Amino acid sequence: MSQGRLIPADPFDVDPWGVIEHGLDLSAQARSESVFALSNGHIGLRGNLDEGEPHGLPGTYLNGVFELRPLPYAESGYGYPESGQSVINITNGKIIRLLVDDEPFDLRYGELRSHQRSLDFREGMLRRSAEWTSPAGRTIRVESRRLVSLTQRAVAAVEYQVEAVDGPVRIVLQSELVANEQLPGGDGDPRAAAVLEAPLMAELRHADGTKAVLVHRTRYSGLRVAAGIDHLIEGPERVDITAESSEDQGRISATTVLEAGQKVRLVKFMAYGWSATRSLPAVRDQVEAALTAARYTGWEGLVAEQKEFLTGFWADSDIEIDGDVELQQAVRFALFHVLQAGARSEERAIPAKGLTGPGYDGHSFWDTEAFVLPVLTYCMPSAVNQALRWRHTTLPMARDRAAQLGLAGAVFPWRTIRGEECSGYWPAGTAAFHIGADIARAVVRYVRSTNDLEFERTIGLELLVETARMWRSLGHHDAVGRFRIEGVTGPDEYSAIADNNVFTNLMAQSNLRSAAECATRNQMEAAALGVDTEEAAAWRDAADKMYIPYDETLGIHPQADGFTDHQLWDFENTPPEKYPLLLHYPYFDLYRKQVVKQADLVLAMQVRGDAFTDEQKARNFAYYERLTVRDSSLSACTQAVMAAEVGQLDLAYDYTAEAALMDLRDLGGNTRDGLHMASLAGACIALVAGFGGLRDHTDSLSFRPRLPSGLRRLSFSMGIREHLLRVDITHETTTYTLRRGGALPLSHEGEPLRVERGRPVSRPTPVVESPPERAVQPPGREPARRHGQAGVAQQNPTPDHLAAE
Repeated sequence: MSQGRLIPADPFDVDPWGVIEHGLDLSAQARSESVFALSNGHIGLRGNLDEGEPHGLPGTYLNGVFELRPLPYAESGYGYPESGQSVINITNGKIIRLLVDDEPFDLRYGELRSHQRSLDFREGMLRRSAEWTSPAGRTIRVESRRLVSLTQRAVAAVEYQVEAVDGPVRIVLQSELVANEQLPGGDGDPRAAAVLEAPLMAELRHADGTKAVLVHRTRYSGLRVAAGIDHLIEGPERVDITAESSEDQGRISATTVLEAGQKVRLVKFMAYGWSATRSLPAVRDQVEAALTAARYTGWEGLVAEQKEFLTGFWADSDIEIDGDVELQQAVRFALFHVLQAGARSEERAIPAKGLTGPGYDGHSFWDTEAFVLPVLTYCMPSAVNQALRWRHTTLPMARDRAAQLGLAGAVFPWRTIRGEECSGYWPAGTAAFHIGADIARAVVRYVRSTNDLEFERTIGLELLVETARMWRSLGHHDAVGRFRIEGVTGPDEYSAIADNNVFTNLMAQSNLRSAAECATRNQMEAAALGVDTEEAAAWRDAADKMYIPYDETLGIHPQADGFTDHQLWDFENTPPEKYPLLLHYPYFDLYRKQVVKQADLVLAMQVRGDAFTDEQKARNFAYYERLTVRDSSLSACTQAVMAAEVGQLDLAYDYTAEAALMDLRDLGGNTRDGLHMASLAGACIALVAGFGGLRDHTDSLSFRPRLPSGLRRLSFSMGIREHLLRVDITHETTTYTLRRGGALPLSHEGEPLRVERGRPVSRPTPVVESPPERAVQPPGREPARRHGQAGVAQQNPTPDHLAAE
């Protein structure tokens, strides 16, 4: 066995522009594989070691590639989905096995003298270096660089270099394509992925020279997947190359002898493609063409393209922090992975884990529209356009689902890959109808921020119309004329099948109004969809009469009808090991108690702040803080935004750090299954909407900036139509600078401003003179305090309860 595995005390260095891992902890491999995952929204490569083993969880993913699996029910019911969809580990092209005098380079054996991996957000590459002595005493150095191209959608590449420290030594490099890899079994956690054995059936195999191609087809979903590799190999004068293939493997081998100090370098180009409809030759040829283009570009060309792409992204979209280096690292980590998730998704979903792991079976939820798209709207609107176009392509299935449920319009799925509902649990699935309004809100935000009127006419209008029709048929006017929406589940999945959930009703109200306004602006297109003045008037009337519950006795909004009449959950006698509650208590008990899984009413106050007074926000926030256990990673960012708005800046700082560090610190204990994309995006929202005070409810942006004591400065840039706005906030001054575009109207603390290029506008940053008393959370559920030296958190442990989305 190995003489030592170089296990670090803290796995990642704090670096403002990257993640660096010194040493190697084999027991935490799966977590590091998620953190070091590379993606472009089409291809996803987990950060597995180049040689393939040891691994925590191997993973190579193509967005939209899945297999069908049955959804068994002990007792079936009308409207239950019949089958589920699970992302599959497709053909792995990352593997480069290395033999040193016939001994495999395996870090479990021999002596690992040094090992380091790093991910620099500015270059978009995973770097690795290792020095290893084999059991027979031969020492080598290995250097590798890996990227998934953000400019060539179908391409990934690896540069792999081996140096002999004490030659001569015979080196064999085996560069492989491997399908149907054996995967570790699941742990029974419903948030993890189903493990599907050998989902790929071979259709074609070919290997010749330095190139290999495999084509497979999924057994039940009928998707055709092609993967190809090609190579450039440089080394001593003699390097022998062989090519071979079998149904599930393609291998290019290079053999040479290195003297001490000599190196062999292998550049591996990978290409992937898939289709549900195209022929085998068409999919194969697509991959062959992508390999040809990658080889033409060359390794250095791909590196240069990647860096140029990211230089532009960071110049226009960076979030800068002074006073907390760890938080700076975390927010750039968040932006980088959110960018990777959406950059080249191109009419495919953005899953809850991106393409970093198989958690939640690779499904997309409301997370995308509610958390990820708000960030991408202002830094990469093209990705938002594509994500919403994907939703539009699923409209036929959403209409069928609505008809099955006896509703008009479209009912979008709670969880899906292709567009069908894949949630087998109605109360926390289909009953969460608010996803329709989340999609509608994303449409309105995108059109407002880009002025993409063509998109509004061809895509946005139909999404707004069909979701408005759903709300109008789902709700009804009661005896006194109020419009009620009953039997639904809001964001808080510990309160299911509720009447008049405030978040749902307020979001539906916005949806109905937006649909009516959009139909008025696009009358010809609306008429083609069957919208007439009577239907639009019915939407406006329902919106105007929307019922929003309010508890006059307590002076707060109940999360839904009767919520504040429920018995309080017994927090005092709930031990820490019983969280998350959904894994330890029956749902019927959760549903009838006052306990909140994640921000619900508090989220309503963030997205519909116009529907609440400042006093109501403060009272509601204090009330729900003592009930919210944050058994979802979606919660902390929302609580951060509202804590900042009500003046509890230090609490907001604590929650921001929790959202941002969810994966770098593995706060939920499940980063192994993939990164929490919504929490990462939420960390950006917490900074920009929380401390920056950004609100985008209208055509004009508004800001109410304020900083916690732990931060000295916060700066961010955002694109809005043809403008690029930079906001710089210190404790004394907030400055608005227009870096691109004509004059831009906005407001600062309610004061209208007009910012012109070359003429920055500064205003005092407000100070919270008398901050309210810090809100109280359930015992043991408090966020870790962020008040330490140099912005590093104190050593009170963060509660180890944070579940995935």
